[in-house]
Amino acid sequence: MATTNTEPLQTVQLDGLVVLKIIKHCRESYPNDVTGQLLGLDDQGTLEVTNCFPFPSDGDEDASAQYQLDMMRCLRAVNVDNNTVGWYRSAHLGNFVDLSLIETQYSYQNSLSAQSVVLIHDVSKSAAQGNLSLRAFRLTQVFMKAYEAKKFTTESLAQAKLSFSNIFEELPVQIHNSHYVTMMLHNIEMPKLDSDRLRSLSTFASTQKTQTELEEARPLAPNFDVLDLELDPFMQKNLQYLLDCADVQQQEQNNYQYWQRSVAREQTKMQAWLAKRKQENVQRVEKGQKPLPEDEVNTLFKLPAEPSRLDSMILSAQMHNFTKQINQFAGPSLARLYSIQELQK
Repeated sequence: MATTNTEPLQTVQLDGLVVLKIIKHCRESYPNDVTGQLLGLDDQGTLEVTNCFPFPSDGDEDASAQYQLDMMRCLRAVNVDNNTVGWYRSAHLGNFVDLSLIETQYSYQNSLSAQSVVLIHDVSKSAAQGNLSLRAFRLTQVFMKAYEAKKFTTESLAQAKLSFSNIFEELPVQIHNSHYVTMMLHNIEMPKLDSDRLRSLSTFASTQKTQTELEEARPLAPNFDVLDLELDPFMQKNLQYLLDCADVQQQEQNNYQYWQRSVAREQTKMQAWLAKRKQENVQRVEKGQKPLPEDEVNTLFKLPAEPSRLDSMILSAQMHNFTKQINQFAGPSLARLYSIQELQK
């Protein structure tokens, strides 16, 4: 069973090197989804992730398990943090909520540690919006209990107050660097120009040219490509995925409605049989005979089992994620379009 911690998890703290490793691994394998292991420790409500390594992508589970054991053994030999605190996974346009993610995360929280998390790095969203998309999730305790019972009926979900919105719990992500790394980044961001490149310091033109050269020499200069108005492919893909999820959700609703109709038909048959049996018993009593049992209805008629609502919940959660992305992306895009429209008047 998973080890429990009395203090609830508040935030996930990532070392800068861990973030770079995750980005490198996910971008090199894009558009294929890849996974990896997170290593670190849980310290007073903060999950500190200090190292990570990728999983093999050959699909062989036995080889992958052996690879993980060998990596943990090697890290332990060189005195590096080898305590598993979760795993990471790449995503494409926010399309990551599926049954495989839930099964893997449940295994981590149930067998390794209740504080285990999954990091989702969306490569395409990071490239389209110019901001790093790195989110941390874990399953809620309510969903863990429901998944352990393997019961996702309408009644059980209503009793547990479980819906698509509380399957996962999102945790804030913080990126931490050592003081040496922070100092190095400050030195890289504002490099010094060679004195030979400065022609004169007395004229305004030379000062302006020096400032331009300095801005171009900054490796961490802002990227103005995000101000481009031609961002339709991102919106188009999100809408396409949303429509696909809506079609699958419609199929799930049709299956559920078919189950409801089947239950209604069986209940009608049961009521008709009970009415007939009661009428027979009345006639038998009038003749002085012993009435027949009415509980045979449960053996003669079987109500069909309710289909699991888990797939429908997962689809609803994924659709909610797509709609949030479209809302977040459409707002700035429309603001830029209206701004340009006003400037052109």
